[in-house]
Amino acid sequence: MLLVRNLRQLATPLGRTGARGRTMRDLEVIDDAVLVIDGDRFAYAGRERDMPRFDITEDVDARGATAIPGFVDSHTHIPFAGFRESEFNRRLQGETYEQIAASGGGIASSVRATRAASEEQLTRNVEARARMMARYGTTTAEAKSGYGLNLDDELKQLRAIRAAESPVRLVPTCLAAHEFPPEGRAGWVDRIVEEILPAVAREKLAVFCDAFVERGVFTRDEGERVLRAGVAHGLVPRLHADELSDTRGASLAAELDAASADHLMHISEDGIRALARSGTVANLLPGTSFFLMSDRYAPARRLIDEGAIVSLSTDCNPGSSMTESMQIVMQLATLQMKMTVEESLTAATLNGAHSLRLAGEIGSIEAGKRADFVLLDAPSYLHLVYHFGVNLVREVWRDGRPI
Repeated sequence: MLLVRNLRQLATPLGRTGARGRTMRDLEVIDDAVLVIDGDRFAYAGRERDMPRFDITEDVDARGATAIPGFVDSHTHIPFAGFRESEFNRRLQGETYEQIAASGGGIASSVRATRAASEEQLTRNVEARARMMARYGTTTAEAKSGYGLNLDDELKQLRAIRAAESPVRLVPTCLAAHEFPPEGRAGWVDRIVEEILPAVAREKLAVFCDAFVERGVFTRDEGERVLRAGVAHGLVPRLHADELSDTRGASLAAELDAASADHLMHISEDGIRALARSGTVANLLPGTSFFLMSDRYAPARRLIDEGAIVSLSTDCNPGSSMTESMQIVMQLATLQMKMTVEESLTAATLNGAHSLRLAGEIGSIEAGKRADFVLLDAPSYLHLVYHFGVNLVREVWRDGRPI
């Protein structure tokens, strides 16, 4: 067994399901702690003086670091090709998203680049982004397709996720219902339901199925049709909901018992109550509002105070949130959405794991769970927000091994 000693502090939520409402503040915080790892699992986490007798064969000096669970980034779009930095610069100079899209930019730009890339190139891209995620403390990440928008290229994106030799545990999602293909809207929902989802299920390429229900994209009825078809093929629903307007996406997610309803900048009071009564996670992505220079963030306080399960994610993608850092997401969640540091840490770990249906295995530091944790070069977990704009990660461990 491996002993990690000389921890200045250990801070973690506890449990094998998501924390709801005000219980998101309930961290276990232990000063002068140790960890004991048996293979790929935690065997003990607590004070050294309280540690049972173990057969310790190796020890690691944490040198006063703070230990937290590995971050769980439960909404990303990392299997893409091409960047959109020029579009970003055009927005800084006053052009709108609609003007950029009309000139061939936006998602259409990423679709062209992703279609042109080989599966091998997409695999290398996934690996590079996963390495960056790991550098900033992420040990598990969801990864979506959605830049192929035809059968072959959607499958290519998902195969790239599967093929990647990633330091981060990757959980794949089919997002063929991300946008309509450049070839036209006619028949696209039929092709998703009748061709793409069956092919994804046959190759076991995804765990989840997602849809972008939004004004100008997929209607509520179209999104429901796609997600119900996914369920019929064994895929768990997720939903891009109420991002740009209130399309009653949050209530649809709750009706479908979706794993998550994501974005939620325009969620209604009815939507908030629906999520609070459900097991569907409200997955908030403040990096998107920040990157798009919007003053509108999801109502995190209302969701938490009503009793919802709230998680945080990067939304890492080339157009609206080009970051792999869950640390900056926590900082935005506290400074812009008024979450507490404790709530944001729970949202970035245990509740993200819950939305991926993995909270029984990851998301907290406690005996029996996979030994995924981060050593911070900081005297306490509060420095994750207090000491902003820097990378505090000293070491990242996944399954009991440093990565």
